Amino acid sequence: MNSPVEFRDEVELVIDLKSDLGEGPLWHSPTSTLVFVDTNKGIIHRFDPATSALASMDVGVEIGAAIPRRRGGFVASSTDGLMAVNETTRSVELLVSIEGDLPSNRMNDAKCDSRGRLWSGTFSKKFERKVGSLYRIDTDLTVTRVTSGVTISNGIGWNSDETKMYYVDTAARGVDVFDYDIGTGTATNKRRFVDISRDFGMPDGITVDAEDCVWVALYYGGAVRRYSPQGEWLATVSLPVSRVTSCGFGGSNLDELYITTANQMVDGEGRQHEKLSGGLFRCRVGVSGLPVFEFGG
Repeated sequence: MNSPVEFRDEVELVIDLKSDLGEGPLWHSPTSTLVFVDTNKGIIHRFDPATSALASMDVGVEIGAAIPRRRGGFVASSTDGLMAVNETTRSVELLVSIEGDLPSNRMNDAKCDSRGRLWSGTFSKKFERKVGSLYRIDTDLTVTRVTSGVTISNGIGWNSDETKMYYVDTAARGVDVFDYDIGTGTATNKRRFVDISRDFGMPDGITVDAEDCVWVALYYGGAVRRYSPQGEWLATVSLPVSRVTSCGFGGSNLDELYITTANQMVDGEGRQHEKLSGGLFRCRVGVSGLPVFEFGG
């Protein structure tokens, strides 16, 4: 196996935002903006690379991700469930309650397939093991629990023909893959795609590129790794901060990898905060990403 390519000098700081827990960068093509969140602060950001303008909205509760909605605005995965967010009126309403009987749990990372189905999982804010689940929310707002026994539900992504769905439970120290039926929205045959040693950080958010390679953000690992469809480690984007949370392709040609990071004030492992922690970064990695799909409900 050839040594992985390293991208270091190509990494640039886009905004020194000091996000407490930056997450979920998604490119919104209709407005040519990048949408991402500060999870713990409950803030949705919209960044315009053409003008460097940043618009922000506080939704009042912790959120895992903000996903554009076909009828306008966003949906956000939250402590209470899936919320509808109206940018114009700056209002929020609960669309679907998720795990209302588990007040310590909240929804985390989320993505949509091309049919507008939303996938998102939960985790315990007390970090209890295996009390979370992975859900599919259909366009009619029907909720289906697909996988239980999850500890920290995180990154979700599909290959280009949506025959595979990749999924991260951070505590499981790797990335899993399902066989995916785009016609029915069914995920089956869960198996391990790649193992990641704790020495290299904790797998967090993911994205998939146009060559069907998987990019994995490594929290405490200071990097994003690229893996081939066969699970071979191909490349590393090295960041100047250790708490790397998620990644997503953006720009008019989807050829810029945007990377979110965290500057959480409480660090149980006693690690020092780096100067640029919580910043939004960007890197050209020589490949384009896949389009982002809106929630159809």
